[in-house]
Amino acid sequence: MTTPADVPAMTTPADVRESVPVFDDVRYLNTGASGPSPRPIVEAAQRAIETHEWDAADDPGPYPHAFGLYEDTRADVADFLGAEDHEIALTQSTTDGITRIASAIEWEPGDVVVRTDLEHPAGILPWQRLERRGCEVRVAPTTEGRIDRDAYREAVSDAKLVCLSALTWNYGTHLPVSELVEEAHDAGARVLVDAVQVPGQCQLDVTDWGADAVAMASHKWMLGLWGAGFLYVDGDAAEDLHPGQIGYRSVEDPSAPAYELKRGAPRFEIGTTSPAPYAALSASIDLLTDVGLDTIESHIDHLATRFVEGVPEDRLVSPRDPESGLVTVRVDDPESTVERLREEHDIVIRSLPDPDGAVRASLHVYNTTADVDRLLRGLEATGW
Repeated sequence: MTTPADVPAMTTPADVRESVPVFDDVRYLNTGASGPSPRPIVEAAQRAIETHEWDAADDPGPYPHAFGLYEDTRADVADFLGAEDHEIALTQSTTDGITRIASAIEWEPGDVVVRTDLEHPAGILPWQRLERRGCEVRVAPTTEGRIDRDAYREAVSDAKLVCLSALTWNYGTHLPVSELVEEAHDAGARVLVDAVQVPGQCQLDVTDWGADAVAMASHKWMLGLWGAGFLYVDGDAAEDLHPGQIGYRSVEDPSAPAYELKRGAPRFEIGTTSPAPYAALSASIDLLTDVGLDTIESHIDHLATRFVEGVPEDRLVSPRDPESGLVTVRVDDPESTVERLREEHDIVIRSLPDPDGAVRASLHVYNTTADVDRLLRGLEATGW
């Protein structure tokens, strides 16, 4: 882990907010898309670049230095998620992790992929591509962020892979992942989980779900930078997956006449990547741990509850009893509402492509009740 000198200790949500310069200008409530990083995390990345490019140039050399940093970050992520080091691959994003798993499976015409109708494009596009190869994609239906369990069981009955989100990006609801994984496994299917909206919001032991693979990234609730994704692959599942792309980081000995893939998830790593986003990821884990995930989860729940209590019943899309910091409401003109909130009230939220006519607020550790109250006043001023 990074040392306390690298990341000044932060113990309260107020400490985190004070370290994010964005709040000097706007009330930012869009972490579900991308969370602005606190200054110490950005500084950790800057130091990593300088160390890699200058200090390590001659000793130990840029490659050994970067590889050591990767291993340190892998260990930090594994500890944070309750996994083993060999079950973590460092990727560039959630989409990157999903596509690496998709390309590691031997697909044949007629194979079935199941996804829900709540997936982000990261959980849709790879399977559309497989349709061109004769695979079948089934969509398990949901209602208001709840999956139809009977339809799901029928869909996965002869599936090869199931891809689903742990926390829905448009409703802010949690799917019963462990139960859905068990049903898919009973049918003989692998399960790939998109969990990008989970880590940083609440405690997560990634092994509890029993999934074959879980894709995540650092630039949302983790408060890290773009470019640092992380992929959990169950230790047993990894041995049956042969990556569609390999490079010197995928194999035990790049110079061997015949390559041997690394054990576990590291086989999904490929080649040269900047160490900076991964240094920032380790720094973000330090920060979140210092504040405490229980504290963060409680803070988010308090803000989300305050927000939904101010939303008229006919405007609320997300549950009345919030399940996360993602809260979606109906408005008459989403694009105009987002623009007016930004220009007239210095509030940043986003519109959603689905459900129709909706905008979403993301409430995280650095937000305050004053942010929520300003958002409610702004929405009322737009006429919703």
